[in-house]
Amino acid sequence: SDMAKRKVIGILGGMGPAATVLLQQKLIQAIAAEDDADHVPLLVDVNTQVPSRVAALVEGTGPSPEPVLVAMAKRLEQMGVAALAMPCNTAHIYADAIRAAVDVPLLDMVEQGALTAVAHLPPSALTSGGRIGLLGSTALEKLGLYATPLRRFGRAALVYPARQALLMEALKAFKRRADDPTARAILEGVAQDLVADGCDVLLVACTEFSLAVDVLPATVPVVDALDALVTTILEAADA
Repeated sequence: SDMAKRKVIGILGGMGPAATVLLQQKLIQAIAAEDDADHVPLLVDVNTQVPSRVAALVEGTGPSPEPVLVAMAKRLEQMGVAALAMPCNTAHIYADAIRAAVDVPLLDMVEQGALTAVAHLPPSALTSGGRIGLLGSTALEKLGLYATPLRRFGRAALVYPARQALLMEALKAFKRRADDPTARAILEGVAQDLVADGCDVLLVACTEFSLAVDVLPATVPVVDALDALVTTILEAADA
């Protein structure tokens, strides 16, 4: 197989660093490789100094990450990437600004995550529209980040956790320690709440939570937006 023609993908990373590593691991695992050359070539900017998305969007206390993300995208474009990907759901609030600044495409994790969640709704949801439980930062609801693509893909109702404030504390705890037991217990409990609330699918919409998907209940399909991004990166690399 002539894999040598795979295109280089630029990663706007560091949000957080562990999530960026997880994306790379998932990309490696997704390919049946004979040799190094079979893997997707990446330029990865692990910029841990991108201003906090939470501080800027939820708490209103910090500077906007937008100019930093735009500068990262331009730098990666100058280095010759064919497309960009950003393993942070909340940062997709700035997707349009990034797209306006570069000529290469930004692969859309939020759109692909939403599309994948809809694809995993049970047949019964075709009439009811179905319910998708969203596990992510408070910014997603505040700014309607997933609501917009989901409206395009059908009538699925987006269900936000009742204990969203507690989930936000878990997100911050995961930033401090990826295997934080209290944060893992909160994520598990909030996910179980969503299932009890009649959700047909759980959508993992925070790359910090992607590191702890093993705690999520197996009673309904679990869709991770990061996995959807992996699929999209593989397609773009071979386009």
